[in-house]
Amino acid sequence: MRLAELIRFTTRSAVSHRLRSVLTALGIAIGVAAVLLLTSIGEGLHKYMLTQFTQFGTNIISVNPGKAKTFGMPTGVLNSVRPLNLDDAEALKRVPHVRSTLPLVQGSASVVSGGRERKVIVSGTGSEMTKTLSFRVALGNFLPADNPKTPRAYAVLGSKVRSELFDERNPLGERVRIGGQRYTVIGVMESKGTMFGFDLDDAVYIPVAKGLELFNREGLFEIDVMYEEGAPVDEVVEGIRRVLIARHGSEDFTITTQQEMMNVLGSVLDVITFAVGALGGISMLVGGVGIFTIMTIAVRERTAEIGLLQAVGAHRRQIRNILLGESMVLAAIGGFSGIALGFLIIGLLSLLVPALLISPSWSYMLVAVLVAMVIGLIAGVLPAWRAAQLDPVESLRAE
Repeated sequence: MRLAELIRFTTRSAVSHRLRSVLTALGIAIGVAAVLLLTSIGEGLHKYMLTQFTQFGTNIISVNPGKAKTFGMPTGVLNSVRPLNLDDAEALKRVPHVRSTLPLVQGSASVVSGGRERKVIVSGTGSEMTKTLSFRVALGNFLPADNPKTPRAYAVLGSKVRSELFDERNPLGERVRIGGQRYTVIGVMESKGTMFGFDLDDAVYIPVAKGLELFNREGLFEIDVMYEEGAPVDEVVEGIRRVLIARHGSEDFTITTQQEMMNVLGSVLDVITFAVGALGGISMLVGGVGIFTIMTIAVRERTAEIGLLQAVGAHRRQIRNILLGESMVLAAIGGFSGIALGFLIIGLLSLLVPALLISPSWSYMLVAVLVAMVIGLIAGVLPAWRAAQLDPVESLRAE
């Protein structure tokens, strides 16, 4: 029996028992659709996180107070933590390849103007924030390059804060109270949207020294370092480490590159995507059990047919291949039906929930179909072997 005849025979057999074939392939189809849907959501989440992390630029290194790793012991057990300060930020500007440094301190406070009050995120920062973090000013100017330790009481509003406090009025030159202290509004930022649930437009920016005073803090929350495009990041990191150790006397700080953050995040998301894909794979295994059951019943129902094939000269290997082919055809029908079902569900979700990021993964899709075929092959092995072992004479006697 040639390959073309084998394919035609097995396909006709599956089509002749439509209801049985549909029900058998349904388990595989649901499994493949589940794998496609869940991995698509996982890939969408991966791209969303990548977009969130890179919207501020790709050449930024974060320096935080405290050592994240101290030989397996809690932070502070083997070393004392010295706060990062404004002098540290100024010193890091002298590191080779560094373009700018940005000291940061954050907290929440009430902003009051004209009888209106709003609780917002207040960021104490430096004049180079727009350059370092790729922010843009929509109206007026950002914080000026004053003496970092004795800045003027200027404030820049996020777009949402501006609309909530001033409606459509021009806020430039207006006075606002932030945490009970008076500031003059000199600018309004362009809308930036949200990041991990935080509304970046519902924020106010003030000089970092004013932020330290407002929140009664001795040290900075973070120093962001922007380095030149194409510069060797390891060399920049080593330069930062060398300068801060010289100033602090020990490595009581943590340096994190964006690539390190993305690697950790990518590893977590890959595990999540694999896990949710495996959940869909459980349905495929159930479908495989269904194929095994149906093929076992089919062998019993078609004993006389198998005996007739043997009587006209079909070899045991050909009988086995016919049964294996049928199980793989059922798995293939389920696999491709699952892809169609998965894309249908993805399309409906995209229409009903536009905010849900879904990105179909062709690699996972291909793997799902191949796994479905393998499951069909494995599920058909035992029934096919039993069919090939039937005695031709006894098979022909079967009703």
